[in-house]
Amino acid sequence: MTGLPSGTRDHLRAFIERIERLEEEKAALGADIREVYSEAKSMGFDAKILRLVVRLKKQDVHERQEQEALLAAYMVALGLVPEDEPG
Repeated sequence: MTGLPSGTRDHLRAFIERIERLEEEKAALGADIREVYSEAKSMGFDAKILRLVVRLKKQDVHERQEQEALLAAYMVALGLVPEDEPG
């Protein structure tokens, strides 16, 4: 590698190796997560809904309530649910 001092090259190499290790760990975790969803699905749970619940749990309570209110309003406006039913 020309143009970079030896110490800088060593730092760069170390960063790349750390990133590569973390990417491998991330791939392994992704496989583990898919396995858990598959196991839940085999027990009768809907994996798509489980993913939604996990995503919703990460949200701030107020943000989630605002989104749910907007969804309900849109569903009523589109006639997907009667006005007296919550969305």
